[in-house]
Amino acid sequence: MLYDVNLHISYLYDTPVSGGRHIVRVLPLSIGGRQRLVAGTVGVTPGPGERVDHNDFFENPMSAILFRNAHERLDIRMQARVHVDVPEPAADFSPRVANLPEDIAGYWSLDAGSPHHYTGPSPRLKECPDIAEYARSIAKPDMTVRAIAAAICARIHKDFTYDPKATNVDTTPREAFKLKRGVCQDFSHVMIVALRSLGIPAGYVSGFLRTIPPPGKERLEGADAMHAWVRYWCGRVNGWMELDPTNDIPAGTDHIVVAYGRDYADVAPVIGVLKGYGQHKTSQAVDVIPVRQTA
Repeated sequence: MLYDVNLHISYLYDTPVSGGRHIVRVLPLSIGGRQRLVAGTVGVTPGPGERVDHNDFFENPMSAILFRNAHERLDIRMQARVHVDVPEPAADFSPRVANLPEDIAGYWSLDAGSPHHYTGPSPRLKECPDIAEYARSIAKPDMTVRAIAAAICARIHKDFTYDPKATNVDTTPREAFKLKRGVCQDFSHVMIVALRSLGIPAGYVSGFLRTIPPPGKERLEGADAMHAWVRYWCGRVNGWMELDPTNDIPAGTDHIVVAYGRDYADVAPVIGVLKGYGQHKTSQAVDVIPVRQTA
């Protein structure tokens, strides 16, 4: 599938701010065998005093921007054309959880895709006994890693209600789990904590969902804004796979990857600091439009 993706993030400040320094991660990735960025640009208004584009540790494209002059508004616009071609999942050759540590120990690298980065607590994801107990109630000793991940994904989708008003960007997995409500960030964080509690490496994926559903299918939750889902490591044979607990589906051609990380802190679309006082308003708009291809 070929898509045109448009994103607009806007910050409107009560009073002019200055001295802003931000990191922006909104440009889709190119991933061999899964996704190709055909073309893409990230524009910032007002123009920053300094800008450096490079990749972070997890190989996500990012722009570091610096503002010296006062400004009342910040607009970030991303335009991209992306080709997504997710292959059909291979047969389940993932091990049982009891045998997974051997595969993890056999991965002799600390590169960006190493499962070693995704096994313990991370900046936003601490151990949670309640979520660990929830995971143990779902996982059975004879289940493979893939089967456990699919079961936890389905259970979260069943037990949780999608409710944008219930949580905010700082809600912890423990709080979201207690509420059994939230958005894609909450669903994904709870699932990651659950998987890690069982010893399954798991991480956070930020990206986009197509806005227009295929004929005869319902619109997916999370469209029209940036979306989040989960990647988990299935051992040396199957490697990394992705599931969307908000919609209880594998990540497929409707899912466009922007960034991979341990949790939201690693992939936040915009983070930074600035000098100012008062409040600000933030808005976000996303369009993911299938491109009609001619023969």
